[in-house]
Amino acid sequence: MTEHAALKQRTAWLSIFSNTTLVILKLIVGLYVGAVSLVSEALHSGVDLIAALIAFWAVRKSITPPDMEHDYGHGKFENLSAAVEALLIVGAAVGIVYESVQKFQEARVPEFLEYGIVIMLISIIINIMVSRRLIAVARKTGSQALEADGLHLQSDVWTSVGVMVGLVLMELTGWAWLDSVIAVFVALIIFRAGWNMVVESAMELTDASLPEDQENRIMEIIDSVPEVESCHCLRTRKSGSYKLLDVHVLFNGNMHLSHVHAVCDELEEKIRAELGTFDILIHPEPAGDHQPESKERQYEESQSPTGAGRNAEIQQELRHISVESQTEAAEVWYNKSRSAY
Repeated sequence: MTEHAALKQRTAWLSIFSNTTLVILKLIVGLYVGAVSLVSEALHSGVDLIAALIAFWAVRKSITPPDMEHDYGHGKFENLSAAVEALLIVGAAVGIVYESVQKFQEARVPEFLEYGIVIMLISIIINIMVSRRLIAVARKTGSQALEADGLHLQSDVWTSVGVMVGLVLMELTGWAWLDSVIAVFVALIIFRAGWNMVVESAMELTDASLPEDQENRIMEIIDSVPEVESCHCLRTRKSGSYKLLDVHVLFNGNMHLSHVHAVCDELEEKIRAELGTFDILIHPEPAGDHQPESKERQYEESQSPTGAGRNAEIQQELRHISVESQTEAAEVWYNKSRSAY
């Protein structure tokens, strides 16, 4: 197991432990005090715990090496776990709103609100510490599952602050309706966080390209190598914390294959040194007579049942190369035969 993999697992365990503790404390105090806002917070933390368990499973699964059924590894399990977590968050928000509306008609000021205030203060401190750790590790390792978990806990900090302020106001003013209003406020924040995660996870699962600034930087790195004539058809995507790209790079047609291969290795090293883990596929092409290509054209060719148009071009190029090679060979043989006399 790599250092990053071990770090991700330890951090996922931290999230599980902290969420378990908060669920137990909030649920006990919420039921004892009788505040729907506290019970909604306990439900929220319960969703956090489920999300942390899913993230832990996804992290363990995503670091599994490629196998016969998954040639590109298991990084998508992180994206899948983030999508499931997002749906759980949205579901929890809807449940809290429903419970709050039911309780609104029979609102009363709960007793022993000071217990709830203390629990919320503890929750705020724990979530700040754990979320910062999760996000720091996520950025270091590129883990979407840990990042989703960390951002989720960050949103919990603000909902906990809202609940705590509401409990203090209820204690001071006696306004019973605040309990349900605070719970709805919590639900709206939870829903917003969940919806954003749904959108992000959907983008990752549907192979969305990397951000434009990263793609531009990749092109700049490739163009910075002197032997490179130009490049095009850059395609990128993510699989969990694993990034992939393929690109067409044009070289001088007279360069030796071994030299081209060495330059491709250099390009891969430069990209990984600056942008981290990357699965890179470079398609070298000769500059000059090369026909213009684009991502759209590649897609159209892949949809063609026979690829007849492209095959004809390839055959024409091969015949051209073959004729040139035969001509060069004949000239070499002629020159050698003349020098023998």
